[in-house]
Amino acid sequence: MKKLIVFAFIGFLAQLIDGGLGMGYGVTSSSLLLAFSIAPAVASASVHLSEVVTTAASGISHIKFGNVDKQTVYRLVIPGSIGAFLGATFLSNLPGDLARPYISLFLLFLGVYVLIRFLFNFRPSEEKKNISLSRKQSIPLGLIAGFADATGGGGWGPIATPVLLSKKGMSARKVVGTVDTSEFAIAVSATIGFLISLGWAQVNWFWVAALMIGGVIAAPIAAWMVQKVHAQLMGVLVGGFIILVNSRTMAHTWIEDASIHPYVYAGLALLWLVSILYTISRISSYKKMETAEVHS
Repeated sequence: MKKLIVFAFIGFLAQLIDGGLGMGYGVTSSSLLLAFSIAPAVASASVHLSEVVTTAASGISHIKFGNVDKQTVYRLVIPGSIGAFLGATFLSNLPGDLARPYISLFLLFLGVYVLIRFLFNFRPSEEKKNISLSRKQSIPLGLIAGFADATGGGGWGPIATPVLLSKKGMSARKVVGTVDTSEFAIAVSATIGFLISLGWAQVNWFWVAALMIGGVIAAPIAAWMVQKVHAQLMGVLVGGFIILVNSRTMAHTWIEDASIHPYVYAGLALLWLVSILYTISRISSYKKMETAEVHS
């Protein structure tokens, strides 16, 4: 019972982060499930099954708050779905013990990328009404992000969101809502791939249900929150969280001396705290500049 409550909290936290930032549900929940020593393929399958429901709830919420560019959603779902199905089939054929450290390493790199992207490369910009993504750009983006999402248990948001936000004048609110809404199709495709490869017997439906319940509760809160919380701060929070969670698997795999592990965690936590404080300082500077421009 305690584990189900923990999983529901994981689903709530992951969806709150994902819905507010456009990334984080798969990476956060998969990272925590791997920390419970759940096989990578089973963890990713559980996450994607729960995402079928949570992404639907998230998409509906974002549409209600006007956070979605529907044309970009249509352009991303087909290549993203193909990539997710192929990724799920590939991951399901890997031995669990062999894959776990490498999947965590992949997630760790995603966390570092997210943290650096928002810590140093974030720039407040003039928002456009629509997302300028051509069909030629959407095909490779969808394929790569979809494949990464299925193999890592998360990757659609961490790849798609920063790429879209890197375009000049993109609205963070529109990007987050669009990526979250399109993720429904990716979750469905990955789930089909996992069920074909793993079968229904491998899935723990109590875990899936707990993740779903937590995610559904968080979805409307996150869609509202995306309009209130600064995107840069959310990016730094989720990036640091992913790094900290996956460092556990990395430490147990490649650092034999267990007495060193607490120092590794403490060092990473300290760097994360410094990053958060630095980000808050930068946001404050942005607001002062905006106020000065208004008065001038």
